[in-house]
Amino acid sequence: MDTQTKYLLGENDIPRFWYNINADSPAKPSPVFNPITREPITPDFLSVLFPMGLIEQEISTERYIEIPEEVREIYKLWRPTPLIRARRLEKALGTPAHIYFKYEGVSPSGSHKSNSAVAQAFYNKIAGTKAMTTETGAGQWGSALAMACQFFNMDLEVYMVRVSYDQKPYRRIIMETYGAQVFASPTDRTDYGRKLLAENPNNAGSLGIAISEAVEVAAKSNGTKKYGLGSVLHHVLIHQSVIGEEALKQMDMADEYPDVVIGCVGGGTNFSGLAFPFLRENLVHGRHTRLLAVEPDAAPSLTQGVYAYDYGDTAGTAPIVKMYTLGHDFIPPSIHAGGLRYHGMSPTLSALYDAKLVDAIAVPQTRVFEAAVLFARNEGILPAPESSHAILAAIDEALEAKKTGEKKVILFNLSGHGHFDLTAYEKYLSGTLEDFKYDAQTEAGIKLHLPQMTESIDA
Repeated sequence: MDTQTKYLLGENDIPRFWYNINADSPAKPSPVFNPITREPITPDFLSVLFPMGLIEQEISTERYIEIPEEVREIYKLWRPTPLIRARRLEKALGTPAHIYFKYEGVSPSGSHKSNSAVAQAFYNKIAGTKAMTTETGAGQWGSALAMACQFFNMDLEVYMVRVSYDQKPYRRIIMETYGAQVFASPTDRTDYGRKLLAENPNNAGSLGIAISEAVEVAAKSNGTKKYGLGSVLHHVLIHQSVIGEEALKQMDMADEYPDVVIGCVGGGTNFSGLAFPFLRENLVHGRHTRLLAVEPDAAPSLTQGVYAYDYGDTAGTAPIVKMYTLGHDFIPPSIHAGGLRYHGMSPTLSALYDAKLVDAIAVPQTRVFEAAVLFARNEGILPAPESSHAILAAIDEALEAKKTGEKKVILFNLSGHGHFDLTAYEKYLSGTLEDFKYDAQTEAGIKLHLPQMTESIDA
């Protein structure tokens, strides 16, 4: 009987290629449009924000994209990450299910975000970029890009959602320690930020607003700064595929294969990073793993949004993409899973969800923290609030297996630790943490807030 708990790979097992789901997916990506002209986007427009190496990945249909050796060398600081069987949690639940998690919190910045941050910094560096701008919600992406920019000797400005800036001061300090400048968004540094502050000086901010500010700064820099995005876009999802590629090898080591793969979703990267290599196995090799995305009740873009063209940011300056959206002007409540406070979802993941190749559920904040505490008390790891959405779904799957007596194999992505989320834990433990429910709108109501596109484009 296998009693192993950790399944570890060596440095030579770090993937040499990123996986691109667009090579195998029947749900092909929809066109992307210029927010000003409403014409199809051009590389020239994107080159204001991104280096050509990332633009090529964004539109690529190649199945595998070679990981540069410079990136793999930095990956060795924390990759391969462990696959861990949650035996103590299984015992606490009394379930016949086997629960595994891929632990991305071992990266220096504390989350999966480093997988793309290093790649984006590398491609910017070789293109001659001297400085970058970005947004961050909970601070995990900002921390990761700050570290990566320091490795490649580039400056970084981070626009951090104000509610997270206030809730998570130690994330700001980490970014500043890595050399980044951090500003609470909305700020008085941009035209859009000043407009919002004039309307409401206490604006709590959102990822969409922070994206708008970071994009504005890069776009007006006369080419001296480029923009880095921690989620949503396709090249970011590609970089995260190292998670699932490693997990496939590790599940082989465990001599098991998951019946269900779970990840939290805000923009879609950590779920996609784990799930897409398993989706390839479904599509190409006839496997039948269920892929489950878990989002907050307060910002349920997949489960309650509409699949339509919308701006990627709140100001309407980012490209117009087809995605599940609550409307680009939707400001999510101040939940503690700051990385999930976004109005839309990755266009790639949205297309797959629309094609019913992945499933999604929405869950309330208090149940998320209940699951996080149960997990911490049994497995010893304090999980990030974002990742705890996946933990809750995994626990629910395991309890369902207990009812049916099914020996289900469950795999989830523990995408980051929660060491800088103690304010949220304090609120939960003191009984003052609130649930926020999305104020449901009709499809027609949401569409009133979307950019007016022609019928031929919408189709």
